[in-house]
Amino acid sequence: MEQTGAATEKMDQEFEEMDSEGRWQKLYSEIRNQSHECAYKVAKYPENRNRNRYRDVSPFDHSRVKLENTENDYINASLVVMEEAQRSYILTQGPLRNTCGHFWLMIWEQKTKAVIMLNRVIEKGSEKCAQYWPTAEEREMALRDTRFLVTLLSEDTKSYYTTRVLELQNLNTGEKREIYHFHYTTWPDFGVPESPASFLNFLFKVRESGALGADHGPAVVHCSAGIGRSGTFSLVDTCLVLMDKRKDSSSVDIKSILLKMRKYRMGLIQTPDQLRFSYMAVLEGAKCIMGDSSVQNQWRELSKEDQEPTSESPPSAQPQARCPERYNGSQKGGQQQQEEGGEHRQDGKVPSPSSCKEQELDGSTTNKRRREDNISISGTTKTPQSKSRSNDLERKRKRTKTSDC
Repeated sequence: MEQTGAATEKMDQEFEEMDSEGRWQKLYSEIRNQSHECAYKVAKYPENRNRNRYRDVSPFDHSRVKLENTENDYINASLVVMEEAQRSYILTQGPLRNTCGHFWLMIWEQKTKAVIMLNRVIEKGSEKCAQYWPTAEEREMALRDTRFLVTLLSEDTKSYYTTRVLELQNLNTGEKREIYHFHYTTWPDFGVPESPASFLNFLFKVRESGALGADHGPAVVHCSAGIGRSGTFSLVDTCLVLMDKRKDSSSVDIKSILLKMRKYRMGLIQTPDQLRFSYMAVLEGAKCIMGDSSVQNQWRELSKEDQEPTSESPPSAQPQARCPERYNGSQKGGQQQQEEGGEHRQDGKVPSPSSCKEQELDGSTTNKRRREDNISISGTTKTPQSKSRSNDLERKRKRTKTSDC
């Protein structure tokens, strides 16, 4: 126990040094420059343009999730596999109005038990995600293009998050499954949660459901672009799992783990502030992992989850950007979303469709090319069409290939 306390104290001291010396921007730049870019040709096919929310956030070809039993297997989603932690996450963009059916098809095919939503439907007056689940007033939502029916079974609204139980029915077979929906309603775009306590209280609620475990398919984690807030959630969870597994908090190198995760999806963690918050949340979470059982009660008290939510928090209080049944799988909705700003790639790198070189699985990199900041905020920059297309013969696989690109 003394060794555990000493390791945690050392981590706290290192964090304070980072703060006092203002080194978060430098560390963030190092991570950005050491991250590989892998090929993402499929995302740029003309027929897939209206399936991408932002033109500068694309899934890598080697780790993209592939839809089955459909003419077009593309969805802007990446399978992130952290083998030692025995964690798999599907990080994806907030569904567009024309991709809600694809979203639920993916959840069904991947045997996902929980969806973790980290954004609101409308943020700062812009649509960041389609309303892909039924409200309490509607109760049901039909996805005609992929033949699914989503039913709201229960809803529990707290001050800053809402938990739902949804029933997903495959209308072709009649089979039904229950899906948990964990919705963090107060996490600002490009920002961080109010405190590590509130975030960890939410994270441990998700963990307690068992939906992140290896007994189920990968949990689906999304925000608007599926890289900033989604990356923060997945990074903290993975680090805490490894601390618990190794029984040594000092053995977990957060930077190395983030670099590993970035091999599966580009641009995870979007700002130095999100990076700092991730470190802070891991340090606070380590107290619980290393044996201090009282901290979970402290998180619950500090998060004030039982207070009345603010007027902006409940999704029902926002303008609804519904997934119209008649638009599912059509052209409508997709292009409009690409023209809007919001959470998008802001790690200072321009996505490049070139294949990446072999790299070690310890998070190190052989390619350290710097790229100038050139961020497509509005999403209006035209992207070159891919001239050559390879026939994709791997649609029958349940999950995408997870080896290095």
